[in-house]
Amino acid sequence: MKGIILAGGKGTRLQPLTKITSKQLLPVYNQPMIYYPLQTLLKAGIREIMIIVAPENAGDYLNFLGSGRQFGAKFTFEVQDEPKGLPQAFEIADNFIDDDDVALILGDNIFSHDFSANVQSFKSGAKVFAKKVEDPERFGVVELDDSQKPLRIVEKPVEKISDYALVGFYIYDNRVVELAKSLKPSARGETEIVDLHNWYLNKGELEVEKIEGEWFDAGTFDSLLKASNFMASRR
Repeated sequence: MKGIILAGGKGTRLQPLTKITSKQLLPVYNQPMIYYPLQTLLKAGIREIMIIVAPENAGDYLNFLGSGRQFGAKFTFEVQDEPKGLPQAFEIADNFIDDDDVALILGDNIFSHDFSANVQSFKSGAKVFAKKVEDPERFGVVELDDSQKPLRIVEKPVEKISDYALVGFYIYDNRVVELAKSLKPSARGETEIVDLHNWYLNKGELEVEKIEGEWFDAGTFDSLLKASNFMASRR
């Protein structure tokens, strides 16, 4: 399985900090933010990893992370000229993914959960992960039936349908590349990853697993502070 870390974007919610560096290079306690999603992939056994970055930060990432040899991995870097939605990552990584399955992790998502078993047991379709949160309206939310199978997934629902948000770690089979290319932009002008989820859901090929442990979407000042405090408490 190949891995992708999506670390592009402008990081506007963290300005003025992101006027001088990429969001994913900001410190979370004693490590740069991108180390955490990188460690998540490495711990899950994924060694071929593409890191997608904004053009103005490409040199910083290359100088900082290098070839991946020091991590026991092989890194490939690609530039996202303009962020046009999370599914764009699969278009950018088309040749890199080739005929393999792929795991995508967002560069500002930090987990204490170990995804090793989820990656190793994956066969086909799509697998996404849900976490109970207090503010589901900020996220893509999944509604589950009594047997914990997904009924529907809604991006930032106006009306509450569930307390379970989908976290920024996703596993797909190889079909995701062509599917991502076929998506139409939403009213936001971007393609939506929820459309990928729902395509697999409608085919009965989407698995949703609840995760325990901590999850931080460290794209705001409050969540960045919470993530740093949590990591400090583990030392």
